[in-house]
Amino acid sequence: MSELDDLATLVRAATPLVVIETVDEQRVIECFRHVLAQALRPLWRWTLTDGLARLDFAQPGNIVAPDAGATLEAIRAADERGIYLLFDFHPFLRYAMSLRQLREIVQRQKSAAHTVVLVGAKVELPVELEALATRVPLALPDLKELAGILRGEAAAWQREHGRALPVDGEAARTLVRNLVGLSGPDARRIVRKLIYNDGALGAGDLPELMRAKFELLNRSGLLHYEYATAGFADVAGVARLNAWIERRRAVFLDPQPALDPPKGVLLLGVQGCGKSLAAKATAGGFGVPLVRLDFGTLYDKYQGETEKNLREALASVELLAPCVLWIDEIEKGLASGGSEDGGVSRRVLGYLLTWMAERKAKVFVVATANAVDQLPAELLRKGRFDEIFFVDLPSAEARVAVFGLHLKRRSLDPAGFDLPALAAASDGYSGAEIEQAIVSALYDTAGNGTPPDQAALRHALEQTRPLSVLMREQVQALRDWARERCVPAD
Repeated sequence: MSELDDLATLVRAATPLVVIETVDEQRVIECFRHVLAQALRPLWRWTLTDGLARLDFAQPGNIVAPDAGATLEAIRAADERGIYLLFDFHPFLRYAMSLRQLREIVQRQKSAAHTVVLVGAKVELPVELEALATRVPLALPDLKELAGILRGEAAAWQREHGRALPVDGEAARTLVRNLVGLSGPDARRIVRKLIYNDGALGAGDLPELMRAKFELLNRSGLLHYEYATAGFADVAGVARLNAWIERRRAVFLDPQPALDPPKGVLLLGVQGCGKSLAAKATAGGFGVPLVRLDFGTLYDKYQGETEKNLREALASVELLAPCVLWIDEIEKGLASGGSEDGGVSRRVLGYLLTWMAERKAKVFVVATANAVDQLPAELLRKGRFDEIFFVDLPSAEARVAVFGLHLKRRSLDPAGFDLPALAAASDGYSGAEIEQAIVSALYDTAGNGTPPDQAALRHALEQTRPLSVLMREQVQALRDWARERCVPAD
């Protein structure tokens, strides 16, 4: 209603030039049809194919040829002030005659107090008109409109097939909620696809809807999306993190929580010890999609583009809520922060911190980092993240679980191995190094045509020098720093 009131106010005030950027032309027409109830004016539409025709009621002989000059002259000559919706008209304003005609209409030179509305996906005006134009953002469809779209597409399918469409009521309400953030045409295309996929609407359509929605919102390619996160919930070596997430799951998913919803966590740790898996486990614990933002893809050589990329990426993430936003290796995007990058890192940090503090959408942030000393202090203070977890080298118990997990993944029966002995032999190894030892054993025994046994795995471990040995001082310094400052993830 606020949007319609704003448009009606502009029309009643005889605002001469309004610009609306949208691809949903039908929504613009419907909005102005409702505006007529508050501001009674003739409503006209112009397109290059049909010319100028009246919309509020049929009037024989009221069509003006599609020619831009003839259209503007007809508007200028009209005695009764009206609303003129001109679709994709702005390219004609490159011509001096059309530009002059529209300026005279806008400046009321021998013209009634018309309201001219330029509509297009992207409307770029000449400088002579930009200062005279009022740009109005068109709100996206709300839940009521989206529900109407779903009902309309279901009815169309039923008319075409001559039978009722099976619809799960609760699933339909969930689908409508997850269509929020899409334009009317995009929402209609997705609903139609879901219906025609299997001739029904049910809970099984939600993953496909979320994937399609993500593809529409992520045209820039800055985000990576994964919906099926349930399998990540059981990750070895992060028991304390999993318990922390489980205690907050209900509040995070509650539309009207009694407590403050959780904001996010920062995961520090030794390289290869499973920070990425822990981030995925967080999404699995909440049971929501995972969206990954790579800071490296944000940076652009042109002034202001990096900040714009971040704004667009975060706006897209909010439209996918509830979800988990995983910012991988966050220090690489925020570490420099000096004058050598023209202050881009500082501006990116400032916008990110503001968004983290003020966002209303259910977006849980998981940031991972290897070099804590490169992170700015503003990011680490309490309030930015709910907690800072440290993902350490796996314990003996966790290493047993890691061996079992990777052996199963490669169709090897963990029962055929002495896992506690392998865990003892891999003291100081990260999860990634254990996995690579299993891969090496598979290669070692491939020539014999037999699967690896206990001896092959022991040999592979003995041939590996883990990072805790290669970079002993650096790894130990990180572990010492985290011991008194972070919460262990396991």
